[in-house]
Amino acid sequence: MRSARVFFSRWQNWVGLLIVGLFVFMALAAPLLSPVVGEVQGAFMLVGRSSDRMPYPPSETSPLGTLPGQVDVYHTLVWGSRDTLVFGLSVALGAFLFGTLIGAVAGYAGGWVNSVMMRITDAFLTFPVLAGVVFLQQLVAMTIESMGGIYWFNLGFFGRVVDFQFEPPPFAVFLMHVDPVLVSLILFSWMPFARLMNTMVLTLKKTEFIHAARAIGARPWWIIRKHLIPNAVGPSIVLAARDVGSSVILQATLTFVGLGGASPWGILLAMGRDWVIGPGGQLFNTWWVFLPATLAIILFGVAWNLLGDGLAEALEPTSTVKINW
Repeated sequence: MRSARVFFSRWQNWVGLLIVGLFVFMALAAPLLSPVVGEVQGAFMLVGRSSDRMPYPPSETSPLGTLPGQVDVYHTLVWGSRDTLVFGLSVALGAFLFGTLIGAVAGYAGGWVNSVMMRITDAFLTFPVLAGVVFLQQLVAMTIESMGGIYWFNLGFFGRVVDFQFEPPPFAVFLMHVDPVLVSLILFSWMPFARLMNTMVLTLKKTEFIHAARAIGARPWWIIRKHLIPNAVGPSIVLAARDVGSSVILQATLTFVGLGGASPWGILLAMGRDWVIGPGGQLFNTWWVFLPATLAIILFGVAWNLLGDGLAEALEPTSTVKINW
């Protein structure tokens, strides 16, 4: 109750909650907000001839105009909110779960186990996220290329099927069915969660209620799951809320510059980049090619950061420690 009162006492938190709720509503009500009436490719809907390379201003059929290739901007903003929410929540949840588990186990074990696991965490912290994205994409590309070679070899010459077949390893199959950017961001975003959880657990395991749990014969995993993680997870929740917005912004950035990713909003910006400056050097002659997608990305990131700041204040530790028996 105290945390709820603190959270809802600030207008910034209401703004963040309202904007996030708006994006969630857009994602859930996409079929009602923008019914499919033309050719659809994922989150993109064509409302004219794809060979037409001119962007057209807002009209009755396209409330926010079209991009070159006659891609409806409004439809992509609405339907793209689904992919955006799934991507941001997946990255934040994956990094949160993995980092929280690593930090809690290392902190409870202590000694050389904690030292080794935290040094591994520090090593991951030194690895740039962009380098990880490029590395994993190259790995996926090499895997797909090798799979193509295996398929050709299996067919034999002139399409004749050979007597034996090669089965791809599970790791190769996994890489061919995942988003490299999503996996890369999870692999290189869990470290702050592990460091936060480790610091909290190292402090909490010295408290009396942990000593009491050990005295009655509680198993280590039960102590970690029932006592340590629930009492130390607050800062990690705050960080996860902020990571939802930052991961979406990074995905859109990577998509825009051509380093991978499948952000619908980033693709909108990439498709309209040649029309940002209109004829005569006017910036806002063709505003619909960049302004709606830019505002959507900015608002999404700001909203989750506002929620993170509000949660940081609401979940701020007090003099009493919550005990879950």
